[in-house]
Amino acid sequence: MPYQENKDFHELLKKVDSCFNGELPFSLYRKPLENQVNCIFQSDNSLHTISDFEDKGFVFAPFDLNNNAIVVKPDEVHSVVFQKEKTRNRSENFTLSQDKDVHLKLVEKGIAAIGKGALKKVVLSRKVKVKLSKSPIEIFITLLNSYPNAFCYLFFHPKVGTWCGATPETLMRIENGILSTMSLAATLPFKEGVEPKWGTKEIEEQEMVSSYIEERLSGSMEELNLGRAESVRAGNLWHLKSEIKGKLLAKAKIGDIVGALHPTPAVCGIPMQAAKTFIMDNENYKRTYYTGFLGELNMRDNKETHLFVNLRCMELTDEKATIFVGGGITAASDPESEWTETQNKSMTMLNII
Repeated sequence: MPYQENKDFHELLKKVDSCFNGELPFSLYRKPLENQVNCIFQSDNSLHTISDFEDKGFVFAPFDLNNNAIVVKPDEVHSVVFQKEKTRNRSENFTLSQDKDVHLKLVEKGIAAIGKGALKKVVLSRKVKVKLSKSPIEIFITLLNSYPNAFCYLFFHPKVGTWCGATPETLMRIENGILSTMSLAATLPFKEGVEPKWGTKEIEEQEMVSSYIEERLSGSMEELNLGRAESVRAGNLWHLKSEIKGKLLAKAKIGDIVGALHPTPAVCGIPMQAAKTFIMDNENYKRTYYTGFLGELNMRDNKETHLFVNLRCMELTDEKATIFVGGGITAASDPESEWTETQNKSMTMLNII
């Protein structure tokens, strides 16, 4: 039985389920540290793409923006309160050694490119496929309960597919002319009662990301303030994060900000275009919407935009979940350590399903 205080939430889930059955697009989501779950419903199955980011709705964008971003039109919008409730936990041994040799060779190739001076940093990823034992809605409820500090979502479009995740990274928020974003990099496993001890590699990686974002935003800002790096926990992982905030120039447009920030160094690399080219030429699969971005676009009366990087995510089919994991490669990287980092990251989603 669902918790009585979540009655409205479970009524909303019935509508979501009918959209699955009727093949109608929707996006169900909760922002970090909030207890309100929102759902944007589109009344037909048309595929709407955007280029100038002046549209209104829920945007779902790929890693490569040359493949146009999708927007779910807000024909109907619902918001309900969600309180944490018990979820079904499973214990299963997953085979996580998929394509280890392939990934190690990819990382070695990235380190070699950095050594030649072509790159300063490149983010390299892989995917893991596992059998599903929960429905998409069950997975979403588990995400809500497990990751209160993350942006949790369930997205469906019959012409795109079903995606869900719990991302810790904001791409940007614009409200009343104020831009907020973050610099997020470096990873260490969480251990109960133990504070993370960051090495030179992680600290330099985070500083590199912060400097890059400041430089990219400089032409759109009246002022820009960079906060100090702090350790933040995301599930069973630690990251280094700096808050970045400032006032936009009156002439600045959302499309310009998106172009300046996406893809971020945390999911692509530095310099961006060289890293992106290396990724698309050398990774052994197409990322599609992994490391893209998603969220509210020009919503509410003040046209608030709140976008998140699509990390800690998975694509769902009838029987399988495809989980995506990656890590930042620098001159100081060790291939075996990078493999272990992707193993740690994969558990974030594997523990959910």
